[in-house]
Amino acid sequence: MNRRAFLVSAAAATVWPIAAWAQEVGRTYRLGFLTPVAREAPAITAFLDELRLAGFNEGENLILIADGFDVRNDQISERAGSVVMAVPDAIVSGPLLHTRALQRLTQAIPLVAMTEDMVAEKLVASLARPGGNITGISLLSPELDGKRQDILIEAVPRARRIAALADANVTPIRHLQTLQDAARTRDVTLLPMSVGAREEIPAALHSCKASGAEALNVLASPLFFVNRRTVIDHAAALRLPAIYQWPNMAEEGGFLAYGPRFEQVYRQRARIVVKLLRGAKAAEIPVEQPSVFELALNLQTAKSIDYQVPEALIHRADKVIE
Repeated sequence: MNRRAFLVSAAAATVWPIAAWAQEVGRTYRLGFLTPVAREAPAITAFLDELRLAGFNEGENLILIADGFDVRNDQISERAGSVVMAVPDAIVSGPLLHTRALQRLTQAIPLVAMTEDMVAEKLVASLARPGGNITGISLLSPELDGKRQDILIEAVPRARRIAALADANVTPIRHLQTLQDAARTRDVTLLPMSVGAREEIPAALHSCKASGAEALNVLASPLFFVNRRTVIDHAAALRLPAIYQWPNMAEEGGFLAYGPRFEQVYRQRARIVVKLLRGAKAAEIPVEQPSVFELALNLQTAKSIDYQVPEALIHRADKVIE
């Protein structure tokens, strides 16, 4: 173990047991979920590990309500009702459609959401003082979509037409217009392509290619993360250099990715849950944003689509998969 890792481990061992005294002795806490993420996903494992460090252990003083994992859009209404009826101490929710469903059902149970832009989506009054029963993580997605577009233009400097794959359920028209305006200043034409369901993704990507797109910005949306295998495989088959929301997606075969690491934002959200279980009010817990961002580049994918990545980008990447 290196010195930095040792110090982090030592700090955790020192701080969390002292903080754990705030738990009520003999009490069992109940935690609900409403998310498209599967129960066995690495992000959930990381989330539960963070709770364990704080003294909340599944099977001891923590019960997870099982109905809210791996929830597809067409299941949201039914599953949301089931989770609320179980009356947990808090509910981990997100993305937007899942959180909206819970918001309609309860103003009493604290919701720890994770969505693309919690203020613009009117889930909270402000980041500093949410003001209701919702707090959590706001992902900075509009800003990061623009940053990813800039990185993609740098990665494919000769491209004059770039496609933007958008989720029609959550991506506002004004956001696409902002991206188009920004692309125009770089002498690039942005071709927005919106889809509303997994089944529409392959045809949309083929339309992007047929429209002359030379690269692809996969905009922030859980639709594309949950169905990342479909997006990554079709983009590769069409030889489209594509940039994605999460570094994990480059590790799984995507060409390029920029953003926070998925497991880390789940750990960050777990720390907010800890505050709630210890008695803090959601209205008074500031909404957090990711603070660590990673640029991941997959040279194996670049080779498979026969694309030569600029050397400057390779040197700038935080992680290069070779």
